[in-house]
Amino acid sequence: MQNVQNPARGIALMILAILFFTLLDATAKGLVQRYPAPQVIWARFLGQTLIVLLILRGRTMVTARTSHPGLHVWRAVFQVMTAAFFFTSLQYIGLAEATALTDTNPVLITLGAALFLGEKLGPRRIFGILAALTGAMIVIRPGAGVFSWAALLPLAAAFSFAANSLLTRRIGRYETVWTAMLWGGVLGTLAFSTTLPFVWQPVAASDLPMFVLIGAIGTIGQLCMIRALSIAEAGMVAPFSYLGIVFATLWGMLFFDEFPDRWTILGALVIAGAGLYVWHRETRAARA
Repeated sequence: MQNVQNPARGIALMILAILFFTLLDATAKGLVQRYPAPQVIWARFLGQTLIVLLILRGRTMVTARTSHPGLHVWRAVFQVMTAAFFFTSLQYIGLAEATALTDTNPVLITLGAALFLGEKLGPRRIFGILAALTGAMIVIRPGAGVFSWAALLPLAAAFSFAANSLLTRRIGRYETVWTAMLWGGVLGTLAFSTTLPFVWQPVAASDLPMFVLIGAIGTIGQLCMIRALSIAEAGMVAPFSYLGIVFATLWGMLFFDEFPDRWTILGALVIAGAGLYVWHRETRAARA
């Protein structure tokens, strides 16, 4: 049965998803300085798998049944690629810069939703995307030293995140959120388990809470995103991904002593304004 559409709730859930994803990224940034990125990503997917299995308990096999196994596999592949590209980039560039580069994905999501999902590409969405993209460009300021070979990693993450979002929207309209969570967690865990014999480093006792946290935060963020894309069009919620730059800047200040300059603050305000505009116009149109 197709999920009932609720644009306002979908936007709110996407904002929560971006909040938790940036917390996940901040936690990963601390860990990848001491542990190989594949080991950190493995912990993220293992945490999701264990949490979902604990919630489902006796309903695991029933929930795993799907009419779209191929779509779930491809969705998991793109989810794994997103984590691999982005977490690896954190070893070379700052959290806010990596997030800003990855947050070019709303343009890809909106265009992809129009091309492959048949969603409308109206003037409100185009304006929201362009305004938020302008804010992102203010933050990263091309030519200011952000762009390097390492910048290709978050850009690749943007493409894989967009593909993952489009597949999530396609599947989420017809299947439960727990089916997608289970498939994504299990396939991600299996994929990175193959790398552990080559990269494993013993985990210090003081870092164990961080590894547990990364699994929990990633699970909550993924849950919110899947639910958001099941009840609201991908092109509608896509501009709110730009809020990741705002959140990442905040976490950089709190955890890594990375304080934003005036241009970063200005860009963040532009992004927030664009998001509020889209929220207002889309919810108003939905009521009408």
